[in-house]
Amino acid sequence: MNAIDIMLPHYGDISYLKTAVRSVIAQDDDNWRLTVIDDSVTDNDLPAWFDALRDDRVRYRRNHRNLGINANFQQCLDLAEHDFLVVMGSDDALLPNYVGTIRRTAQRYPDADVVQAGVEVIDRDGNVVKPLTDRVKRNLYAPDTSTPKVMAGEDLVVSLLRGNWTYFPSLCWRREALKDLGFRPGLSVVLDLALMLDLLERGGRLVVVPDLCFQYRRHDASVSSSLASLGGRFTEEHDFFLDVADHMQHIGWHRAAKAARLHLSSRLHALLMLPGAVTSRQTASAKLLVRHAFGTTKPVRK
Repeated sequence: MNAIDIMLPHYGDISYLKTAVRSVIAQDDDNWRLTVIDDSVTDNDLPAWFDALRDDRVRYRRNHRNLGINANFQQCLDLAEHDFLVVMGSDDALLPNYVGTIRRTAQRYPDADVVQAGVEVIDRDGNVVKPLTDRVKRNLYAPDTSTPKVMAGEDLVVSLLRGNWTYFPSLCWRREALKDLGFRPGLSVVLDLALMLDLLERGGRLVVVPDLCFQYRRHDASVSSSLASLGGRFTEEHDFFLDVADHMQHIGWHRAAKAARLHLSSRLHALLMLPGAVTSRQTASAKLLVRHAFGTTKPVRK
């Protein structure tokens, strides 16, 4: 296996981005190339900062205009050149063994199309934490990952539709497996799950290994700011799962269709957000959460 393309779309906090870049440079396996695609809208010192790194393995590109999450993520896929790639979050960090872990796993499982290695969650200050969201993800939805596991087909699709237990920024994809696929236009919340489902439908294989090598950052945010985007989030999730249910029924994956219609984790998420909406007296958000959690939202077809 040759070098890994680490694609890093950037939007916001420059200090987090610099931490992410340093974590790539600190890898104990040098077989990587980093491409940062800056989609921010404000001027910054990043071009000079990257020039000062003087590292030919690091490339910095800035979009001429803001493309948005979906188009910038797609650009990451389009610009990758090596056999494997990861679309890393600009606020996340690699542990020093990430590249080595991925390369060893890909060599051990040559038919793997996606690799999910071990992930720990960090807060805004870099402290390792165990938020409720992640405890639920691991204890309720995720399979046993204490030993390596190869997963595929409808069984895996059902598992992911019940609750997407993967961490997208940590996933390493075989570039050839994504040929003719891409991020579905119009999605910003579930675009990663959609890509995974498209890959699995045509026979893709996911390998899960327990080796801890990635830090996924969850930001603290006020209740009001968290609730501000709920309308778009849950509308997108609702429409997506209904469309997936129809498609899974059509191809004969009936258990997957049932899991998509239920979209359990999305409903539970809405329930978890409901107390904050109520205490903040955000009536509209509270009503939306209730409708989504209990399945009373009317389908919105495009």
